Amino acid sequence: MGNQMDRLSHLSYAEVPTVDPNGVDAEDGPRIGVSYIFSNDDDELEDGCAVDGSDKDPNQEEKQYDQREEVECAVYNRDECIYEKSAKSVNLEVYSPENLLNKCKPGDLVEFVATGQYPHWAVYVGDFQVVHLHRAEVKNSFLTDASQGRRCRIVNELYKFKALGQDMVVQNAMEQVGLKDRELSWRNSECFAAWCRFGKREFKMGGEIRIGKQPYRLKIFMTGKQPHVLEFQSLEDMIMEKRRNDHLGRTAVLRELAAHYMVLQQRRSDWKRQQLSHKW
Repeated sequence: MGNQMDRLSHLSYAEVPTVDPNGVDAEDGPRIGVSYIFSNDDDELEDGCAVDGSDKDPNQEEKQYDQREEVECAVYNRDECIYEKSAKSVNLEVYSPENLLNKCKPGDLVEFVATGQYPHWAVYVGDFQVVHLHRAEVKNSFLTDASQGRRCRIVNELYKFKALGQDMVVQNAMEQVGLKDRELSWRNSECFAAWCRFGKREFKMGGEIRIGKQPYRLKIFMTGKQPHVLEFQSLEDMIMEKRRNDHLGRTAVLRELAAHYMVLQQRRSDWKRQQLSHKW
């Protein structure tokens, strides 16, 4: 099942029903159910392509990292917080690959970031090297090569699961080097790196059965407002959506959600008018 599954892609919010008919939960604010369909993955783009898959303009400068575009969020499995990314909870400072090497220890999770791109995750295994899932293959690369010019940071504290021992994390990573295509059990670089560090099957493709109630909630924090809440049936689906948001950036995500809620408000108004007309 797991590694024989096709890849998933996002369905627009307009195509997905809300949990509450009015789109509002009394405690948590607006709540949306998010689903995925089988299609191609997101972050392993061909060299020389832009994030939308089109050819890059060779005269266009690479986008820089802008911390203001970070999408701050938290993930809950029922009532337990299993992931949190916010300036208040963790250090989100980024470094050049050369500077990060002075901070890395074997078993650390490394995230490479750039505005407008999907984040790329890797496991530091020592000797200036990382193991990472890149373009449908698990590779052993120098950290500076894996960065491809992006800024980077250590992200051990984002997921709240108990980490395996340092030696086991490195062993998990090194034993997968060379796997490719249908041999793979992870949908993207983040799932692979997190599995190496925490060993949880939920990070693998098909690690959870998508039936029944959606136990995972992704809360997107908004300054001065209630968080937007999205619900998922698996950790894998949640990671796909979280990565999509990281790619879009904070401004675009909030604009997309605002547009969705405007549509919901219009639908609710239309429904109320229909109900009144039936009474008459």
